[in-house]
Amino acid sequence: MSELEEAPQVVEPYPLSTLRHSVAHLMASAVGKLFPGVKYGFGPSIDHGFYYDFDLEEPLTDKDLKRIEKEMRKIAKRSPELVCHSATREEAQERLAGQDFKLEALELIPEDEALTFYSHGDWEDLCEGPHIDRLDRPFHFKLLNLAGAYWRGDEHNPMLQRIYGTAFWSEEELKQHLEFLEEVKQRDHRKLGTDLDLFSSHAEAGSGFVFWHPNLGVIRREIENFWWELHTKGGYKPVYTPHVSRENLFAVSGHLENYGDMMYAEMAIDELPYRVKPMNCPGHILIYKNRGRSYRELPLRWAELGTVYRYERSGVLHGMLRVRGFTQDDAHVFCTPDQLADEIARVCALVDEILTTFGFKYTAYLATRPADKTIGDDEVWERATQALREAADKQGLELVLDEGGGAFYGPKIDYKIKDALGREWQNSTIQCDFNLPERFDLVYTDNDGLQKRPIMVHRAILGSLERFVGVLIEHFGGKFPLWLAPTQVAIIPIREEQTEYCRGLEEKLTAVGFRAEGMLAPSHMNKKIKEAQQRQVPFMLIVGQREMEEGTIALRRRGTREQVEMRFDDFLDMAKRLLDQRSPELS
Repeated sequence: MSELEEAPQVVEPYPLSTLRHSVAHLMASAVGKLFPGVKYGFGPSIDHGFYYDFDLEEPLTDKDLKRIEKEMRKIAKRSPELVCHSATREEAQERLAGQDFKLEALELIPEDEALTFYSHGDWEDLCEGPHIDRLDRPFHFKLLNLAGAYWRGDEHNPMLQRIYGTAFWSEEELKQHLEFLEEVKQRDHRKLGTDLDLFSSHAEAGSGFVFWHPNLGVIRREIENFWWELHTKGGYKPVYTPHVSRENLFAVSGHLENYGDMMYAEMAIDELPYRVKPMNCPGHILIYKNRGRSYRELPLRWAELGTVYRYERSGVLHGMLRVRGFTQDDAHVFCTPDQLADEIARVCALVDEILTTFGFKYTAYLATRPADKTIGDDEVWERATQALREAADKQGLELVLDEGGGAFYGPKIDYKIKDALGREWQNSTIQCDFNLPERFDLVYTDNDGLQKRPIMVHRAILGSLERFVGVLIEHFGGKFPLWLAPTQVAIIPIREEQTEYCRGLEEKLTAVGFRAEGMLAPSHMNKKIKEAQQRQVPFMLIVGQREMEEGTIALRRRGTREQVEMRFDDFLDMAKRLLDQRSPELS
């Protein structure tokens, strides 16, 4: 815990982001004092903290963070005043002599923009601010961890060393945040992925591709079954499209022009250029175009769990949350203008049913036309945006405006779910598209005999299975609800004499749809219980001589020491009800 000064009460004279930006400067000055010759990158405040990037000859270690914290306290007492200085461009170049990254940053600032430096003591930084006035105000900070970061986020640029930290006005807030970070660390899906044998990635196969192990494969299958069950009820039909298509298809769709930097390089097949698909929509459009369509067929609702491939820089890849190959729960609705609002409202209802089943609360955002890289005229965009508003109103869905956050081909409703730790994740999206039907010349014959354009609704509810399941792992902390758990019931005999009876219970549970495992190998009972707890098995059935004779079991729920004696048939009824309801509860 780092503390500059004890105060009788917490005073917050500046926004937290301003404090954190100032502490980032304090940290940078300490690094400069301890490591002469350092070259500086950027040092902004961010959500929950701040960072600063450094170019150093030697790699920093966690021990260095302690040294830097200590030096920060000294500097704050010795040179507390933060002062702003104006400078001409020539003066700025002189002050930044030898600081290559800062000189490059200076070149990015428009000629007519004022230049300012902020200093404390003999250290200064080119910065537009704002900052707090003094570094000896009462606040609390902590340097958290080290990471590598490419200069300006470009992997072709030098790799710098990044120090992350955080700061708060009160000691209690800092303590709570550090506890939160520890919980995040324990729930990290990469850690749990190893602990629970869920997934892996392999250098031999390349970065950004996920290998689903049997335990996670079970969870994926259950999610897919649930997904298809609801989509079948909702009138969706399954379609399947190729992973590779002619490059020209993506030129017509606009992906090549507006999404080309995310697409993998072309491959030659029969001397023609092909691409792996970044999205499933062009394939669904080709199915629509395969024959003439009548208004009587519309709406058409087609769904595909389709794997797509997008290039992500290696520096942003992150377990299952940021990958290069992933399966989208993609669906497209082709409808008439009169059907549009109702169809979007139906999708909103489906999103709600799916997300709430997993226990998520969410916020919906209306994302409007981006400033650049879009297709279609203003009138088309306004019609699409208004249709989304009307659909949300029909469903009673409150929308938060996300100005400029739409896709290149149309506006959308984006859903952000909130996990058990209160973190927001972007998942579901509903996109209204008048543009691709125009580009691909999609038509249907209306009841007046004239050919008219259908409207296309793009929608994904889980988003990508990889990302959604990665979030689920962290949301549940690996403690999946009964319906998702890889092993739902473990049957543990106290002694070898109960082995055959336990095998019979395993067969009964398996026969009615449970993933049950008899832990029957010779081993001590307590060791088996510990193993089942470590694997986060929801229910353990402990069976001794009395239980075997009376047809009962000693039920032990995950995460508890308490054992409840009950008839096996009563347990079966209770567990079956929870399973059928896809309940998140274990009672």
